[in-house]
Amino acid sequence: MLNSSPNKIALTALPPLALYIHFPWCEKKCPYCDFNSHQIKDGAGNGQGFDEARYIKALIADLESELPRIWGRHVHSIFIGGGTPSLLSPEGMDELLSAIRARITLEPDCEITMEANPGSVEAEKFSTFAMSGINRVSLGIQSFQDEQLKALGRIHNGVQAKQAIEVAMQHFKSVNLDLMYGLPNQSLVAAKADIDTALSFKTPHLSLYNLTLEPNTYFASFPPKLPNEDEIDAIFEQNLKLLTEAGYTRYEVSAYAKKDQECKHNLNYWRFGDYIGIGAGAHGKISLPNSITRQVRERHPETYMQAMETNGNALIEAREIPTKDLPFEFMLNALRLTKGVDTNTFSERTGLPLSVIAKNLNEASNKGLLDSNPSKLKATEQGLRYLNNLQELFL
Repeated sequence: MLNSSPNKIALTALPPLALYIHFPWCEKKCPYCDFNSHQIKDGAGNGQGFDEARYIKALIADLESELPRIWGRHVHSIFIGGGTPSLLSPEGMDELLSAIRARITLEPDCEITMEANPGSVEAEKFSTFAMSGINRVSLGIQSFQDEQLKALGRIHNGVQAKQAIEVAMQHFKSVNLDLMYGLPNQSLVAAKADIDTALSFKTPHLSLYNLTLEPNTYFASFPPKLPNEDEIDAIFEQNLKLLTEAGYTRYEVSAYAKKDQECKHNLNYWRFGDYIGIGAGAHGKISLPNSITRQVRERHPETYMQAMETNGNALIEAREIPTKDLPFEFMLNALRLTKGVDTNTFSERTGLPLSVIAKNLNEASNKGLLDSNPSKLKATEQGLRYLNNLQELFL
């Protein structure tokens, strides 16, 4: 049911459009993971336990249901996340990407990312995924140390992690490594060893996440002993120094890239761009000249597929963002970027004049959390450090 906002906005142009595809299965549910992922019950790593053909059919139908809302617009990036999308068969991936190309126009340099875990990596599959059109892979490494990987419930070991990176570097234009820090009983020395190993591969992109205890996870119920706040700060500062010295730029709170190697898909999120979200539990954001709508789909894979087969629609929510909420939603994303965004981006993406947040901007600047440059909406170093406090000023 669509809830209309009483005050209409006026967008002078529609933002860039991306496509997110959710693959909700994985071989094993990690104890820290709060994503919409479901463990494959039968078999592991070869696609057993789920009906791949049925799910792909549902994804294609889901995309078709969105076409009237995005007609004539081009897609500049695709991100296949999960779960573990690399569990898809090469034939299934090829069918999915071919169906997408037949229904929407992709930009010539479209970035197509697939998430993969080292435990599900096979050199032959990577080669065929690349031939299907995947040009960027994001590997869930988390750590190179067997003891830490075991504590995190990962199904791969350090040797497999390194092998996966080597194979990925052979086949894909760009490779990202996901790493965690602040791991159970992690020391500065151990944290440095992980970063040093990651840097040895010279991948163009690295993502570093501080392990947090999320609600409704195994770790939330049975928390491991994590480093204290001062120890985590020391690890972060060490990581930042090592990455900067190696030629990486921190362009977002958790993302580091070599020159011109930023993730286009994630930049679109942070700049308040549009994205179609298809698959179980997928979220979407679609702009029209006078409204911006957020969507949510059925979360459980079986319920999602049944909804697509029965109704041709798996939406459980399509909500027009109220005008009063747009400033916070925009700033929640934009302030994650270390260079911020141009001031005029606020009006371009929200359809609102900058004056609606003038008081909030002044307050943030006076507190030392926001850069005083009038041409930029940019957090200071202190603002990035206390990002939640800065974002809350725009509620």
